[in-house]
Amino acid sequence: MLEELSARQLRDKIVRGEVKSLEATESVFERIEQRDPVVGAYICICKDEALDKAAAVDRRIAAGEQVGALAGVPIAIKDNFCTTFRETTCASKILENFKAPYNAGVVERLEAADAVIVGKCNMDEFAMGSSCENSALKQTVNPWDTSRVPGGSSGGSAAAVAARMCYASLGSDTGGSIRLPACFCGVVGMKPTYGRVSRYGLVAYGSSLDQIGPFATTIEDAALLMNVIAGHDPRDSTSVSEDLAPVADCLADLEKPVEGLKIGVAREFFDVEGLHRDVEQAIRAALKVYEGQGATLVDVSLPHMKYAIAAYYLIATAEASSNLARYDGVHYGHRTANPKDYIDVYNASRAEGFGPEVKRRIMLGTYALSAGYYDAYYLKALKVRNLIRQDFIKAFEQVDCLICPTSPEPAFRIGAKMDDPLTMYLSDIYTIACNLAGIPGLSIPCGFSSDELPVGLQILSGTFTEAKLLRIARIFEKETNYHNQKPKFIETKG
Repeated sequence: MLEELSARQLRDKIVRGEVKSLEATESVFERIEQRDPVVGAYICICKDEALDKAAAVDRRIAAGEQVGALAGVPIAIKDNFCTTFRETTCASKILENFKAPYNAGVVERLEAADAVIVGKCNMDEFAMGSSCENSALKQTVNPWDTSRVPGGSSGGSAAAVAARMCYASLGSDTGGSIRLPACFCGVVGMKPTYGRVSRYGLVAYGSSLDQIGPFATTIEDAALLMNVIAGHDPRDSTSVSEDLAPVADCLADLEKPVEGLKIGVAREFFDVEGLHRDVEQAIRAALKVYEGQGATLVDVSLPHMKYAIAAYYLIATAEASSNLARYDGVHYGHRTANPKDYIDVYNASRAEGFGPEVKRRIMLGTYALSAGYYDAYYLKALKVRNLIRQDFIKAFEQVDCLICPTSPEPAFRIGAKMDDPLTMYLSDIYTIACNLAGIPGLSIPCGFSSDELPVGLQILSGTFTEAKLLRIARIFEKETNYHNQKPKFIETKG
């Protein structure tokens, strides 16, 4: 059955001629038709383009031509990646009809690898949120329990993979926006090192924090996607040269365990208010799995982690205030009807186009950057960010990786936190420090709560060690079967 295959398995079968890409793509669209009316993962479907691409891949294989690393595999992307073939909305009314004049760097890489892009996924508006409830266009639900959130901001990308409505997907992560949805939806999600993957064509939220990464059902598939999307792009000034940090083949040694593996366990990870008992139990059980495979647990400390949320919500909102100033009703995007004057064009267009969470973050960031508060807030947050980075550097001098929960709790109910932004922000308590430090991190399923909701294990490692990080995660995946579990929703929706 095609649905049971991983992306790597499907690619291999397509290349060998055992399965047609067109057949696999049509089956994905059948599943989307059956399941997405409930899940709401996709903002738009690229059916005609995808079927044409799949047929072209099949013809090239039949002709004996060389094909790419994702030959014929149906992939989804988050709707904050610029594309020429569909609108790029960022799930916002202000960009509802915007069509980019170019493709994002990662989209170019997917197409060069012969992936079949089946659609663009829902998200929190401009990637600002932890639950995917801030989309101005639709509601995405969690395939494990449709009364619960899929996580955010890349909730649609995670839900599409979890509901098997694509074989893998891409999202963006500014403060946990890949790892948190991966945790809630029971899939693998990875945020690479800042600068490892091009941000060219990614609609910016927090430019010093944003990074693109994969969602998949297996570590092998995440490694496969990393091989495709990683690498230098001269169009992105923050993209790191391969001379400085060579891109490793993430698949080459994936099955080779890390010898003498030392895992750091920071005391701060388990001293978090609101840490759910089921989550803590699952994480401690996962650590025992690693010990059973010969790993050594090492106590470490990240003393400045407690300041991460405060620092993040100053830095990220300040950058958002700057980045979102371009949406003014003049250059592109939504423009108010019948404005009184040019001031009204700006005010009314932004008031009508932006949702409440985006407005909140713009105002927070503008305040932090304002005269008289810049030093007290923004500049101080940058200093704290450096202290957090130094904490990780010191920790990785002692250990190969750090392990902690991805989220303090399983997926919460839709609407449960919308009236309390501060409580919502605390959902990212374990993920934000990774972005501030610029290091890679991933979430992998490691168990279930008493409500049968997925629990995510977060693994962090040093800069530009993605291949090693995936190998460490693969050790756990080989010893467990959580990645093979599918939401019950699939059984009822075909």
